[in-house]
Amino acid sequence: MRDQVTTVDQLREFIEEPHESIVKKTISIIDSHVENYLASASLFFLATSDSNRNTDVSPRGDKPGFIKVLDERTLAFPDRPGNRRTDSLLNMMQNPQVGLICLIPGMDEVLRINGRARITRNEEFIASQQWGGKTTGLAVVIETEEIFVHCPRAFKQAGLWNSEYWLPKESQPSFVEMYKAHLRINGYREQS
Repeated sequence: MRDQVTTVDQLREFIEEPHESIVKKTISIIDSHVENYLASASLFFLATSDSNRNTDVSPRGDKPGFIKVLDERTLAFPDRPGNRRTDSLLNMMQNPQVGLICLIPGMDEVLRINGRARITRNEEFIASQQWGGKTTGLAVVIETEEIFVHCPRAFKQAGLWNSEYWLPKESQPSFVEMYKAHLRINGYREQS
């Protein structure tokens, strides 16, 4: 690709070094502010990659409080039944590094967490977390390495929580049509 940026020096020609306060806002522990945020978060996006650097991002949502703080360096969440692809879990088994972007509906600011994940099947531990609803019998435990608040610019620009910017139902893409089209591309024929 022509004009590709491939070095840090080239990148810094366009984007200056971050202000010291931006660098110093990163912490590694779960303080009371982070714990309070996580208690209200009902959605996060989980980024994982396998040993070949193939990356996946998966949404995880539940009632507020489903992200449990175990101590100042550890949090956990339940694995819920889904489509059974288990992309994130398979990736964690090969590469434990994960990233989370946690959200509270209606808030433009997000909380970013990076750390190392492990999967547990410990029934006693899972029961002790009092996660309502069905789990797969597994939970993910993350040791935090970096935690920081992220500015609201992207959500404000997207108007994510402002219903004036939402597409009317009749203009929204049809996921059923997309799903069926993708099956056809891959040669899958639906059973009658």
